[in-house]
Amino acid sequence: MARQAVARFALLGKPIYCGGRRDHVVALTFDDGPGPYSHLALRLLRRYHAHATFFLVGRLLERWRQIPAQELTLGALGDHTWSHVDLAQLPPVAIAGELTKTREAVASLVHVDVRLFRPPYGARDPAVDQAARRLQMLEVLWNVDSLDSEGADAAKIARNVVAHLSSGAIVLMHENRGQTIKALAFTLLPELRRLHYRLLSIPELLATDPPTAAQLRRGLGGCSKNTLSLRTRGA
Repeated sequence: MARQAVARFALLGKPIYCGGRRDHVVALTFDDGPGPYSHLALRLLRRYHAHATFFLVGRLLERWRQIPAQELTLGALGDHTWSHVDLAQLPPVAIAGELTKTREAVASLVHVDVRLFRPPYGARDPAVDQAARRLQMLEVLWNVDSLDSEGADAAKIARNVVAHLSSGAIVLMHENRGQTIKALAFTLLPELRRLHYRLLSIPELLATDPPTAAQLRRGLGGCSKNTLSLRTRGA
């Protein structure tokens, strides 16, 4: 059911910013892995019975070959390009190459067809969107930014997320930052448990609480609460 939901939204060709806002669910997403902190994030997610989505950088896979299989047991994997480049600065053939190379590398490790995609920095334009559609990949952005990549400490990361949280939110974090792990351990995961949110992967979110057609048309504006750090072109 979850895989079918991803395929259905990929065919629509619109980026996803959040879920449908009807269920008390949240999707935590982690960019820029795998890396040395990945096992700590996984340990915490298991402790809290949380699922998540991990957007992987292809060039890092060789060094951390065991991590994607472990992450797959707790949710879903996504494509975050091979070299973490700003795709909006590349010609179409190079954009497709960045996605395809990572997709194939993940498939060789865990034998799954990756259908989720997130552009680094949230940087997208019509050429990036078109490449994703041609590869039948679903472009997943976010409506809540933890600001961990901007240097926020653990306490501020937790505050940034909780202050903007609402049902159906997609939260951006990074699994390669120690302060993010601290935020998860000491504040964020305990607080999400206290607030009775269910923590789902993106495929589970789309199957459980999908965005409406009106939400998709409105993009980020179709979400309840938003941070304003999306660096998108043609959003």
